[in-house]
Amino acid sequence: MTATAPHFGPPPSVSAIRRPLAAAGLLAALVGVVFGLLLAVAGPASAHAALTGSDPQDGAVVDTAPKQVTLTFSEQVAVGEGSIRVLDPNGKRADTEAAPLDLHSGSTVKYGVALHTGLPDGTYTVAWQAVSADSHPVSGAFTFSIGAPSETSVALPDNEAGGGLVGTLYGIARYAAYAGFIVLAGGAAFVLACWQRGAGARPLQRLVVRGWMTITAATLAMLLLRNPYTGSGKLADAFDLDGLEAVLDTKPGAALVSRLLLLGASALFVAVLFGAYAKREDEREKKDLTFGLAIGGAVIAAGIAGTWALAEHASTGIQPGIAMPVDVLHLLAVATWLGGLAALLVALYRTPDVTADAVRRFSRIAFGSVLVVAATGIYQSWRQLGSWSALTDTGYGQLLLVKVGLVAVLVGVASFSRRWTGRLATGTGAKATDETAATDETAVTAAAPVAEAETEATAEATAEALSTPTPKPKPESESQDPARAVQLARQQAAVATAEKKRVRDADPERSGLRRSVLAEVGVAVALLAVTTILTSTEPGRTEEEAARTSSAAAAPAASGPVNLTLPFDTGGKNGKGTVRMDIDPGRTGTNVLHLWIDDAGGKAMDVPEVKLALTLKSKDIGPLPVVPVRLTEGHWTATGVQIPIAGDWNVSATVRTSDIDQTTVDKNVKIG
Repeated sequence: MTATAPHFGPPPSVSAIRRPLAAAGLLAALVGVVFGLLLAVAGPASAHAALTGSDPQDGAVVDTAPKQVTLTFSEQVAVGEGSIRVLDPNGKRADTEAAPLDLHSGSTVKYGVALHTGLPDGTYTVAWQAVSADSHPVSGAFTFSIGAPSETSVALPDNEAGGGLVGTLYGIARYAAYAGFIVLAGGAAFVLACWQRGAGARPLQRLVVRGWMTITAATLAMLLLRNPYTGSGKLADAFDLDGLEAVLDTKPGAALVSRLLLLGASALFVAVLFGAYAKREDEREKKDLTFGLAIGGAVIAAGIAGTWALAEHASTGIQPGIAMPVDVLHLLAVATWLGGLAALLVALYRTPDVTADAVRRFSRIAFGSVLVVAATGIYQSWRQLGSWSALTDTGYGQLLLVKVGLVAVLVGVASFSRRWTGRLATGTGAKATDETAATDETAVTAAAPVAEAETEATAEATAEALSTPTPKPKPESESQDPARAVQLARQQAAVATAEKKRVRDADPERSGLRRSVLAEVGVAVALLAVTTILTSTEPGRTEEEAARTSSAAAAPAASGPVNLTLPFDTGGKNGKGTVRMDIDPGRTGTNVLHLWIDDAGGKAMDVPEVKLALTLKSKDIGPLPVVPVRLTEGHWTATGVQIPIAGDWNVSATVRTSDIDQTTVDKNVKIG
């Protein structure tokens, strides 16, 4: 246990305690507000793939039971046993419960399940759940009817895949993983590239180590939660070994395991950075070690960033071969910028001897990182949006606008930091503080072995001695007490450090820089939150494509009754006339058909026979015969006309005006 120095003076002033508490409170409040707003406005995360069609379609009424149910998706998905379930009106499985059939044809992504034979009439429910190629779960349900609609005991699920408590925990773990990586990579880069003496600073060491611990814990949590996140949604299934084994066979599972292995290598990197490297005194050896650590750290950081690029949005859609390395570069630039910003904030608040040169070097590196982030971000935006309309009409585009706005604010605040950096480098405050650092260097170096072991509480308590006179020397016998000597050495080191911090805190340039950097970190927290949500939101390009495909396949092309006029000429005497037809309501399911025949003069015309047929050539359905019943002169009707699915139907009418004079006329009409 570390000994605590005695208190020799009055307690610290209230203002001295209030300043760091106010700063911490500001950050905590900002984090809370950001997450509150995001949770309030963000709906369930939608993923990259979307259902674009089915056979039978949603709400369709078919005359006979189909042999199978098929689903078509906009992008590649992963399905397994139970991913597609068909339930009869009583809630029992109507499918064979086998694994879905792969019915891919060219670029069309289609899966199906076989149905039992002899299914009775009624309404059937199709419930499906899959995992998109970008690692996010998708799900949905719809109904179709055989013969005629009926009541069903099956309730359509109202929750999205990946929602609930498990979805919330998984989302928090995703955010923590991003934050941990940024702090780990950016903090280490700050030490190597900007302030190498910072490798021996305990506050910076704690920051980077906590970043490593955060991303490691978050990755383990995501690996355990992956099975219930994409499946049952039950938290207890996180410890299902069979489910965990299944996760390891997937692309996202392999990416998470790879990240854990790379984090093991990064632990060795951190140990060398804050161990052997921090203690190395020889400049040539330290330069060589700096180069080696920089190369090794860059490789490890790129590998960790690649675990996101290989398993999420960058790996699907257009140009994945370009998008994945661009995504890795984007993540590395963000980590260098924002992680270095966090390290700079800690250095300014917690280490009294950070130099103006270190701040100036980071300013240059941050500027270059911003340029890389902007260039890669423009490419990613084009790839994920595809059109200007997607920028305002899709959830992804709207979140992207928020992100761009936050980046603009962050760059604006950073410009103030650059001004303070210039003043710190050239102003009198910097000169005074550097002289103070040189004056105190001997005392600090002498007490360094003991000061390494001091706690924050010891330093804080000892700093109070600044306001009291130095104690008189003790008798020689007392000063030779080893325990007392260690205590006095610790106290002298803390006094010297506190004095340096007091002088530096009095520098207005340094205080202004600390405030602007604190504001930058606050905006960065909000930016990271928006970015995390963006990674789990369906890109605007695929959202618009899925909407167009779904509308073309399922939306009614005509509203209300369908009206047709078909002129005919059988070639015989009085063989010319017109067939007028109404199909009401002109939708899938049961319809009522009315047919009128007029002669060439527009008067009602009786004919010996009239027959109708409906054909959907695109689906090889039909011809479906319709035999109308004569109501009165020139007027026929047919009830119970079934339109099984929406589409471009061919309606043909065969009119016979005598024993030998007959003709067939037809016309295509969209019926939904």
